[in-house]
Amino acid sequence: MAPSASLRSILAYVGNLISQVPLQLSDVPNPLAPFLGPTDPTTTTTTTTTAAAAVGTGIAPVTPYIPLSGAPTCPIDGPTSCNNQTSADSCCFVHPGGRLLLTQFWDEATHVGGSETDWTAHGLWPDLCDGSYDQFCGMTPRFNNITAILKHYEQDELLGYMSRYWVAKYGTNEHLWEHEYNKHATCINTLAPACYGDAYKPGLEVVDYFERAFGLFRQLDTYHALAQSGIEPSSSKTFDLEIIQTVLERFSGGRVILKCGGRRRDRLHEAWYVYFVKGSLQSGQFVPAGDSFKGDQGNCAKRVKYLPKRKKY
Repeated sequence: MAPSASLRSILAYVGNLISQVPLQLSDVPNPLAPFLGPTDPTTTTTTTTTAAAAVGTGIAPVTPYIPLSGAPTCPIDGPTSCNNQTSADSCCFVHPGGRLLLTQFWDEATHVGGSETDWTAHGLWPDLCDGSYDQFCGMTPRFNNITAILKHYEQDELLGYMSRYWVAKYGTNEHLWEHEYNKHATCINTLAPACYGDAYKPGLEVVDYFERAFGLFRQLDTYHALAQSGIEPSSSKTFDLEIIQTVLERFSGGRVILKCGGRRRDRLHEAWYVYFVKGSLQSGQFVPAGDSFKGDQGNCAKRVKYLPKRKKY
């Protein structure tokens, strides 16, 4: 009997539909300067401010923001990233890091109750269309305290989902979110403040990055996709890696890179789903990448273990 759909797989289609629809620009009157890192790309230090301190002193009152509503308006027939040889509006064309990888973990340990059947988000990473990548860029500002920014813009629901499904294997979730944003999101050009025009307020790009990344993640229920094909965690079985790869690539419609841990690289640990973007990161269409490219090979053995999670919480 086929397993029942998880809550995340049910919500996936709704979340993706919402994330694809351009919304009317809303009025966001208050700055979020206390959360803003340096705008000078040559500066490497950042300033940390807690939400309690900012709100308590009246510096950064809570400001509603509809995710993706501040994104640039882009033509529906614009070029697809990594597939265009002519110049394009930089706010409507992801460049140079035009191939996006939505990465997931299977940690072998539950971090919160009820997550025994959940893969978790790791990040949304841009590469340079050739398997290489930039990191800690100056295309967008760097930020500290992602939680405070999301709370400031009334993104409690998104924050709740992230706290369950975008969790750190080591250290705190906050540290993981800051690392993922500052290492990867700062290299995505359409998140630049200039792309938001006069309505830009510091932190809008943070909301949009995590909204878009998590919206894509909710479409990709790796556990359910494998379970539908009879591939479920087991302490005794091993599985043919090629079969797992085929299942996930049919499920997503594009390339999937698998990574494994363990001394023999035989413990299934990560799945990277590969996409191009047609338009901006914020409002564009994610197009599954069907091509092979440098760096698209995983590191797994031919047969792998897919181990059940252990309780950690």
